[in-house]
Amino acid sequence: MSYLKIRKIKRLYFGYNEVAQISGITKNSARVACTRMVKKGLLVRLKRDLYVLEEKWNNMSKEDKFIIANILQVPSYVSLMTALDY
Repeated sequence: MSYLKIRKIKRLYFGYNEVAQISGITKNSARVACTRMVKKGLLVRLKRDLYVLEEKWNNMSKEDKFIIANILQVPSYVSLMTALDY
């Protein structure tokens, strides 16, 4: 499976299903490929079955990180100190 195919995913985050669809492989093979790419430093694992490209993670704005934080922990909130810092 090619890393270039995964870079074509336009979503901010993705899972095994998106990787399997775009690469034309099974879901189990996509899981193994994502694990290997995390070990190589190409992907960042947010939680089980939720990944983001490492280059997108490094260039992500605070707003995008707030969106991802809201997805990872439901219900979630922004603390007063974070709001004041923002």
